[in-house]
Amino acid sequence: MGEASAVNAIQLFRTIVDNPIMRRILRGFSKHCDKDGGNRLEIALELIVGVRKKACFKCQISKKILAPIIRVAAKGFGVPDSKMKEKFADPAWRRGLVNVIRGIGWFGVRHPFVPGAPFQIVWNITKACNLKCIHCYESAGGKKDPDELSTEDVLKGIDRLADAGCVILAFSGGEPTIHPDILKFIKHAHQKGIYAAVATNGLAFASRETVKEYKRAGLEFAQISLDAAHAEVHDKFRGVPGAFEKTVKGIKNCVDEGLFVEVAMTITKANYKEMPATVELADKLGARWFMLYNFVPVGRGVEIIDLDLTPDEREQVLTLCWEKMKTMRIDLLSTAPQFAKVAQDIEERNMKLHKESSSRDVVPTHFYNPQLSGQLKRLADFIGGCGAGRFYMSIEPNGDLYPCVFFPHEKQVKVGNLLTDDFEPIWRYNELLWECRDKDKLAENCRSCKYKYTCGGCRARAYNYFHNVCAPDPGCTLNKEYWLKLKNMKNRHVN
Repeated sequence: MGEASAVNAIQLFRTIVDNPIMRRILRGFSKHCDKDGGNRLEIALELIVGVRKKACFKCQISKKILAPIIRVAAKGFGVPDSKMKEKFADPAWRRGLVNVIRGIGWFGVRHPFVPGAPFQIVWNITKACNLKCIHCYESAGGKKDPDELSTEDVLKGIDRLADAGCVILAFSGGEPTIHPDILKFIKHAHQKGIYAAVATNGLAFASRETVKEYKRAGLEFAQISLDAAHAEVHDKFRGVPGAFEKTVKGIKNCVDEGLFVEVAMTITKANYKEMPATVELADKLGARWFMLYNFVPVGRGVEIIDLDLTPDEREQVLTLCWEKMKTMRIDLLSTAPQFAKVAQDIEERNMKLHKESSSRDVVPTHFYNPQLSGQLKRLADFIGGCGAGRFYMSIEPNGDLYPCVFFPHEKQVKVGNLLTDDFEPIWRYNELLWECRDKDKLAENCRSCKYKYTCGGCRARAYNYFHNVCAPDPGCTLNKEYWLKLKNMKNRHVN
């Protein structure tokens, strides 16, 4: 299928769904069906791909409306019917598609796109931890907080997230494997059709039997933190001698047990030169993704704010990361939105230098690196940029909701509580979330930047440095003036 045909099909898809009448219909069919026990759109999709044979009359009508929309969308991306049915036999893929359709129903085809519910929730299930990381956004320690939710309340919260349409639930902390009921939480999320993940230091997974237990419970994805390729650097970063050896063993065990493994590295002045060797180690261990975490001065990270990279250092690391992707099996991602800017800059320069189209069709985003060639690269504007409050949210151990884990626990940026508030109205109407989403509200230099939709800066870094979610991210070379002002202000304060 030619690129022009693909673009035409996508434009046709947008014409079909992005009008007031169709959006109203989609909203109506995205409600819960008591008779069939699920979201009506999800049931319709189950009928389309053949994993369900019978349904009530209204769900059958939903199928008739949804089927041609799905066919047009699949054609737009060159996906044959057989491949589509294979993908959407997986409940996580079905839930993801329904989330996109619900987002169109509620918000339209926005620029950037907002789904009907967070694609990912990171739930810091406890503040207890068996390490003492110098950069911990949660200021985690040896004990849990007294107001952490009960097991029954966590299970109730998982039910609410499932009903809202959340696709991925990542249990984090603190250290999630310390929680005595973590396996129960993973199993419950899995049974609700949610893709279950953990963000862990990997120490518990040094036991292969433990990994097997987690996999039997329904765990599919393990993000394991590895902050250097050398034990002395990693252990200093993590505050406990011997952590490196157990973490590496944990990564290998998860790979060997068939989990999707992502190795995560938080970059600061203390370890950024370790990045190439750490990527190579993760690749050698068999991890599928390597996530370069943007350092955000929050939690205990405030105490090491001097270790934040300069804009030039960050660009240097991201450039190296992009170039390294050309020779690696492992896929490299970054929570630094500037990764997309750096990649696009490099490829534009290469095109001018060689006077030919770029051979790199990857456009980095927060979640993955989609292959988008030619005109299809315009789709990056819909899915790229900071995902805080747009593609994901975070939950604290007491149930409090924030746009992402890197926002401080302050009243100004708390958007509600999972147990005491109705989640879906928060997602649809909360003002702070819409400030995070609307790139046209950004302050300069982000607002006028040509990369504001694929990058737009990290909203958590903007808030933690300027107490304004729409402020510029001082970690970008295009915002170097703000970085220098911050440095000068600090110097004056010290003197």
